[in-house]
Amino acid sequence: MQHLDLRVIEQTLAWSREGETLWLCTVLATYGSSPRAPGSLLVVRGDGRHLGSLSGGCVEDDFLVRLANGEFSAPVTTLRYGASGADGAGITLPCGGILDVLIERLTPDTDTRVHLEVLLDTLKGHQPLARRVDLSNGDRHFVEDTGIGPRVMVDTERGAAQIRMAPVARLVIAGISPVAEACAQFAVGLGFEVIVCDPREEELRGFEVEGVQVRPELPSAFIAAGHCHAATAIVALTHDPRIDDLAMIEAVRTPAFYIGVMGSMRTSRARADRLRRSGGLSEHEVARLHMPIGLDLGSRTPAEIALSVMADILRVQRGKPRDSL
Repeated sequence: MQHLDLRVIEQTLAWSREGETLWLCTVLATYGSSPRAPGSLLVVRGDGRHLGSLSGGCVEDDFLVRLANGEFSAPVTTLRYGASGADGAGITLPCGGILDVLIERLTPDTDTRVHLEVLLDTLKGHQPLARRVDLSNGDRHFVEDTGIGPRVMVDTERGAAQIRMAPVARLVIAGISPVAEACAQFAVGLGFEVIVCDPREEELRGFEVEGVQVRPELPSAFIAAGHCHAATAIVALTHDPRIDDLAMIEAVRTPAFYIGVMGSMRTSRARADRLRRSGGLSEHEVARLHMPIGLDLGSRTPAEIALSVMADILRVQRGKPRDSL
């Protein structure tokens, strides 16, 4: 799940606590090309203020107009956009695809707020759950989720949608460097929640990337404190073993799906020996480390290296073996 969707649920909860009636929209299915994947979120207030995205513009505009005209008063509604004769008022998606949207009307009561609080905890990686929404009456509850299969499943026989609320993809960058800064910029654009940790004041002063959380502490301490879930990637990009090695020692104790550290083949072999000897890492733990980090793109500049790092993270996240590229 993208960081934007986490922000949507945070804002939904905040507005609900302020007493606002809200409409939470979820992409149920896409056919053909589509700007946003199933599970993507949009929240809208009665006055038209909104956050999130379903299509990149056209669907949102149509929805806001219809909401202002008094539609969507039912607890739950489903719409299809992009198909001839569909409910979406003849809207044609620029990509030529078809979009099914679930619209839930959320009243500002205790049940709604409790549901949103559990949902927020799930997106932060505290528990693996899926939302199950009755498409006839809007009743909703959580079920345990294995993390396997499509993100959204529609049970037409029972008239329900089940939406996996996986943790938002998180990137923890251990230490600031030119490569780390470029990597953070790429990751924000890809929808990752990005956290940069570095205790060095001189490095912190020169680091400015919009949308990135900066922690003035040792990356190893942040990682050891339990901030890394199964949707986390951890990368060390400083060439400083006092930062990189300690981060790797803690990273292998987490369920992070990707752990990598920058360096040449020679540096990586020396680091592996050092981590076994001084860090006490097992062969299995060392094998979890992507080093040298990234895809071999012949990268030279910081931006090129960062591109290879993020490409490799996406490869692993999508379950693609290197030899399939």
